[in-house]
Amino acid sequence: MTISRRTVLSFAASAAAMGFISNARAQTPERTFEQSFRSINPQAAPTDKIEVIDFFWYGCPWCFQLMPMFTEWEKSRPADVVVRRIPAILRQEWVPEAHLYYTLEAVGAADRLHAKVFEAWHRERLQATDLEAWSKWAEANGIDRAKWDEAYNSQGVRNNVVRAVELGRDYDVRGTPVIIVDGRYQTGGGSAGSLKNVMPTVDGLVKLARERRKKG
Repeated sequence: MTISRRTVLSFAASAAAMGFISNARAQTPERTFEQSFRSINPQAAPTDKIEVIDFFWYGCPWCFQLMPMFTEWEKSRPADVVVRRIPAILRQEWVPEAHLYYTLEAVGAADRLHAKVFEAWHRERLQATDLEAWSKWAEANGIDRAKWDEAYNSQGVRNNVVRAVELGRDYDVRGTPVIIVDGRYQTGGGSAGSLKNVMPTVDGLVKLARERRKKG
């Protein structure tokens, strides 16, 4: 069933009304591993590998702080682990940021420029709704402007934004940053107690997922 942009915005507005907030806002001292995550309704993995999903919002300061830690972890991740990034859409205002990410994916620049979008948002104060500014930003970062504009306005990018809303619901994402491991374990700054405890928790969850798979 095709879901319209209007439905996306309706869901996002409902999410805002339910009081979804940034997952790292109320940080507490580091917790034990067992206290640092929660189980969610298992989702089918699109790969035989252990999937680690980073749900983020470009406007989230805690996502910005976690990003370099996640990036370093990703460089040395185990061979049986695959990483996927999904922009969270928990408020109507978050749709433009998701649109930016999927435009990056569409032009093949997500891996190269994901961190730079965070920098532009938080350091340069570029607003996601300023399309002219982002077109110039893309061009300055080596992307053909016509190619960027075409991708930004494409149906494929719009479809991905709609799908992001569905995935946020499926993985029970209530704030950012949130990390999902193997489609069944969720952690983040709030769950882990602090941002610096997130990636060690992810390591523990990868091991837990591996052990569960061995047991069948």
